[in-house]
Amino acid sequence: MSDPEARATIRAATEADVPVVLRFIRELAEYERLLHEVSATEEDVRQALFGARPCAEAVVAELDGQPAGFALFFHNFSTFLAKPGLYLEDLYVSPPYRGRGIGRRLLVHLAGLARERGCGRFEWAVLDWNEDAIRTYRKAGAVPQEDWTVYRVTGDALDRLAAEADR
Repeated sequence: MSDPEARATIRAATEADVPVVLRFIRELAEYERLLHEVSATEEDVRQALFGARPCAEAVVAELDGQPAGFALFFHNFSTFLAKPGLYLEDLYVSPPYRGRGIGRRLLVHLAGLARERGCGRFEWAVLDWNEDAIRTYRKAGAVPQEDWTVYRVTGDALDRLAAEADR
């Protein structure tokens, strides 16, 4: 019997993949118990990935021609390194395809892209309770940045802060 990982392929998402990408986003949100926060539509995803000013990219992992998972990422920048970084926003493998090395293959693919594009960093955030993901990331050589805390401004707080520019 052949190695199931050997059949997995990773390719850049195309505009035709928008429904699949949104499906994976929703599945991931459900897994993370955050489905209530998803407001993205197919058109939102299309514009973000393929619009006039794309702000993110995605790759799709396939096993035997079927979408098995995806990764969505974008570039950030390190002033200390004066180099771009690759930020992994989401990585998800559907439950029937887990345990076959697909998550690792997605990480390897993105690490290769980061090197190819001259990035000094490849980073992401993970929920503290997601031990399966943490194990996968540690096996890949990732280490948590314990001295840093992520801050976020959204919704009404973002509107209030942005309104100060009008004063």
